[in-house]
Amino acid sequence: MPENTTVPTRAMRLGVAGPVGTGKSSLIATLCQALSGELRLGVITNDIYTDEDARFLKSAGVLDPERIRPVETGACPHTAIRDDVTANLLAAEDLEADFGSLDLVIIESGGDNLTATFSPALVDAQLFVLDVAGGGDVVRKGGPGIARADLLVINKTDLGEHVGVDVERMAREGRAARAGGPVVALSRHDTASIRMLTGWVRETLAHYRTGHHTPVDPGPMAPHIHAGRTGQPHPHADGTTHAHDHAPAEAGQGT
Repeated sequence: MPENTTVPTRAMRLGVAGPVGTGKSSLIATLCQALSGELRLGVITNDIYTDEDARFLKSAGVLDPERIRPVETGACPHTAIRDDVTANLLAAEDLEADFGSLDLVIIESGGDNLTATFSPALVDAQLFVLDVAGGGDVVRKGGPGIARADLLVINKTDLGEHVGVDVERMAREGRAARAGGPVVALSRHDTASIRMLTGWVRETLAHYRTGHHTPVDPGPMAPHIHAGRTGQPHPHADGTTHAHDHAPAEAGQGT
């Protein structure tokens, strides 16, 4: 191991983001049920005005209720996972102070839109959750969570036949949107898909423990540069990147 590699002394923090209703809480319950026998876990949930997600997880009985802590953000979900992460950082630190050394702290975002991503100041790795009931086309709509989170999870695959979604196509298009990045098509009723998810978590945690893992910021999409700057390369929705001129607006227009 290189001398300048620092082995982490705290738990790995895993962010779980995605739109409302995609099954983030049930995914976390599945992870806790599968991993609590081998890993020391803690969970932090984010809701705007309630502790609904924390109460769901506690009632599921998948983890000691004291290891599940709610954060009430009081604002848009992305505020507490990206703009000002203080409340979540304090909750994570309190969990480790109360229970000693933990292996993994899972932090669930409140339901947000396709632009929601965690700050790398809060989590070490993050996954983004879609579900087939949201429509097979949603994966093609892109966004930083879909394109650049560490893992994309396409959830509730067992519902595909009931909502007219081709799950295999959706997963294939997810991999294309991520330039081949990892995608797990998940159903809590399918043990093979659960093994794929837990295998990814174990592998990521093992890499984190070596001190070689660097959190990556999915961030917002790369900005266009206009207002008189010419020849600026920037990406478009079709995946191409090119440069063209943007002439400055005429005086008195576009106000």
